[in-house]
Amino acid sequence: MKEHVYRIVVPTPFPVGNVNMYLIKGDSLTLIDAGIKTEEAWHSFRQQLRQIGYAPSDIDQVVITHHHPDHVGLLDYLPDDLPVVGHWKADRWVRQDETFFQQHQQFFEQFLLECGIDRSFLAKLSNLRGSLRYACRRPLTATIKEGDSLPGLPHWKVIETPGHAQSHVVFYRETDGAMIGGDHLLLHISPNPMMEPPFPGETERPKPLVQYNASLLKMRNYDISFVMTGHGEDVTDVSALIEKRLRKQRERAEQVLDMLKQKPHTAFQVCQKLFPAVYQQELLLTMSETIGQLDYLEENGAVCKKKVNDHYVYEVVEGSICG
Repeated sequence: MKEHVYRIVVPTPFPVGNVNMYLIKGDSLTLIDAGIKTEEAWHSFRQQLRQIGYAPSDIDQVVITHHHPDHVGLLDYLPDDLPVVGHWKADRWVRQDETFFQQHQQFFEQFLLECGIDRSFLAKLSNLRGSLRYACRRPLTATIKEGDSLPGLPHWKVIETPGHAQSHVVFYRETDGAMIGGDHLLLHISPNPMMEPPFPGETERPKPLVQYNASLLKMRNYDISFVMTGHGEDVTDVSALIEKRLRKQRERAEQVLDMLKQKPHTAFQVCQKLFPAVYQQELLLTMSETIGQLDYLEENGAVCKKKVNDHYVYEVVEGSICG
């Protein structure tokens, strides 16, 4: 059976703008990603479905690339018995497990104090769950992992691409090199690798920017003709964009390294200098970017951190170079 992939674009209230969803007619009618939970997005989604000859009730399953609200929200508008498939690390987010969110809060309070943030800023942590009002609240019914085929779509293989989210996966069709890439590789912007708490059994927190770079390099193992993205247009020159993203990453890290050459800094001090205009309004976002750069430099042996009282200070390793 020849598969047809339809792009459905719905608005979001986020700075990133519209989000893309994909409908694939194979052995089953599969929706890839599920937009954001707003009436405007739901109306737009139904209207575009009608234009291609379908209704929400025709959908056999939803597969998500990752757990962020703008990719899962409309699940709450779809039937309760509709199968929802994603990476197992997405489940605690999409079901909005209360025990997890309490642990999430505790993790970030402790972690941000270790980053040198003043306790007065911790009040902003109450906003960590604000964007989840746009997300769904329902569990996964099945999980996928590296190397799996999508249910009902045997030509589409799952590739794990952690970084932007710990749950992030992309789907690759080897027959023609097509990829549905979620937010892993976007044409006009570089996705933010977001900090997340460790999972049960993990002894260290994830290092999302280090993971993201590794996931970009992993793309070189595949003959990709084009990527259907989670936001914006398709990516057609995949190799060139990967090189551009990695080059920009090195440049940002060198900026932080130059800062640390002047004197040691806490992560929060670096954040304040990198994002002086927005760090107070976007604390977790800017701290995620900052920690990502410091993780990258530490991974490459350019900096090390040492504990001073109750927080960590980063300093340059003499004689090192930025990898």
